[in-house]
Amino acid sequence: MFTEDSIEIEAPPQLVWDVFSDVEHWPEWTDSVTSLAGQDGSALAVGRRFAIKQPGMQKLVWQVTEIEPGTSWTWVQRSPGVNVVARHFVTARPGGGTLVRQELDQRGFLGAPVGWLMVKKTRRFLAMEAKGLKGRSEELSRANGPHA
Repeated sequence: MFTEDSIEIEAPPQLVWDVFSDVEHWPEWTDSVTSLAGQDGSALAVGRRFAIKQPGMQKLVWQVTEIEPGTSWTWVQRSPGVNVVARHFVTARPGGGTLVRQELDQRGFLGAPVGWLMVKKTRRFLAMEAKGLKGRSEELSRANGPHA
């Protein structure tokens, strides 16, 4: 099951990246995450694990598998019969601003069926994250002035 979401943000890509990749602070700007804590440190780095609790779901541990600083990162969550890959992209828009895209790929014996059962919640959470990221990034961009 593949789900994606994207949003245009009127803020510089580096600022958006800084907000988005500071994952332990997600609960401050999105209601889709109630807690998020690094198990091996707070900064994104390949191999690091992050425990994430979302409303109505059990706490899951995600592990970073790829990172391209300033541009993208991927983390995975594995449970018996389920393999979920979440990709996050930050791209400069021609003429200014930033495009953020998130992809969630649920695979495995139980991954696709679970994905279908949770598709509405998954889409809602991705939209909440995009909206929250946009709000926080644009707020900081305005506070930093036009040359941020």
